[in-house]
Amino acid sequence: MTTLATALAACDMLLIDGLHAFDFTFDDTGLVIECMDGRQLRRWSFTPEQVAAATGAGDDWSLVDADGEHRLVCMSAFRAPDEEDDEEDLDPPADR
Repeated sequence: MTTLATALAACDMLLIDGLHAFDFTFDDTGLVIECMDGRQLRRWSFTPEQVAAATGAGDDWSLVDADGEHRLVCMSAFRAPDEEDDEEDLDPPADR
């Protein structure tokens, strides 16, 4: 059975209440998420118990705190290939 804790360990980006969040930490003290909403810094904090009580499956979860219910989607960010790999492909062989 997949838990939110397992999903968080495998993702590097979150969607919370429709906002993309790259800045989050999940450890023994809980889950802390920060993101900019226009010019406003938004911050969510969830205890380990709230994370354990999250409902959902796969990448789509529902978390509840004192402010109400929040929809959380765990995502993997797309990454560009390493520039070093690209440069090696473009260099001509040394014996020419």
